[in-house]
Amino acid sequence: MSLRRRILILAAVVCVLAVVAGLSFLRAADRAEQKNHAQAGGPEITRGALSLNPGDAGPRILFRNMAWGPHRDELASVPASAPEGARTASGVSCLRFHSAGGTGVCLQAVKGGVQDGYRAVVLDARLKEVSAHPLAGIPTRARVSPGGHLAAWTVFVGGDSYAGTNFSTRTSVLDLRTGRLDASLEDFTILKDGKEYRNADVNFWGVTFTADEQAFYATMATGGRTHLVRGDLTARTVTTLRENVECPSLAPDGKRLVFKKRVEGLPAEAPWRLYALDLASGAQTPLAEERSVDDQVVWLDERTVAYSLPGDFGADLYTVPADGSGAPVRLMASALAPAFLG
Repeated sequence: MSLRRRILILAAVVCVLAVVAGLSFLRAADRAEQKNHAQAGGPEITRGALSLNPGDAGPRILFRNMAWGPHRDELASVPASAPEGARTASGVSCLRFHSAGGTGVCLQAVKGGVQDGYRAVVLDARLKEVSAHPLAGIPTRARVSPGGHLAAWTVFVGGDSYAGTNFSTRTSVLDLRTGRLDASLEDFTILKDGKEYRNADVNFWGVTFTADEQAFYATMATGGRTHLVRGDLTARTVTTLRENVECPSLAPDGKRLVFKKRVEGLPAEAPWRLYALDLASGAQTPLAEERSVDDQVVWLDERTVAYSLPGDFGADLYTVPADGSGAPVRLMASALAPAFLG
């Protein structure tokens, strides 16, 4: 065997050993980080396959994992019966997420290139990308219709908080049946107080769809006030219903909304309380959560809503009855943007 051939073989062996050593180091670091996090009180997290089909694997919660470690920001799953138990991480990272009817929408950060950006990704039941759409700003809200045929998302295109007045949003609605993307609800005809209305300061956010997937509710801001609106996707209109309603979430029965409401006398940076609205009577009921909630709640079932509050690793999830009774209960630590599949 020639000297040159021996040198090539030695070099190949060294490369293989380096790769093996690198993989072993990464696995060891992963295990060590998971162990350290578990010892610090964090959840056990392992990689595994997830499904968005409601009938698969029993009732469960999908969410953005906020626990520190190699699976931070990934979609993760826990059994609904053990929300503080071990988590299964998907490998798919999302800043905001929602799922219904076997469809998911994931708002992601895009790294690299001249400038970092964001995109909305539609996921199938196996978390495979169906389509992707560039976003004009920072992701803040996402929602899928009950049947899984519509997706909506909101981004900040100016400012980064709903607490003040110096911000601008853009809300889009995608029909997965036709591929039609309404890039901005500001293009819809606005009917305010029975008349057509236009103003350069109009902003929309917080879409929630009806069960028939023909209409939606959302927040519209204009003139320093917020309004609950009902949207018609066929007519491409939005109609104002009442003031001081933000981030509505429609109950499974379609008869009630839970929303955040600005309450006079509260601090400017934490101005909201959660309320339930009976759509037929107009009656409003304050929920038992007395902290300021800057989130669009998700219904756990017909009686209970879930929402996020600041936590040690960014956010924790809580639940509270939707009828004003009871008291808030922490559902899980280090979690955000849940979807309940059962």
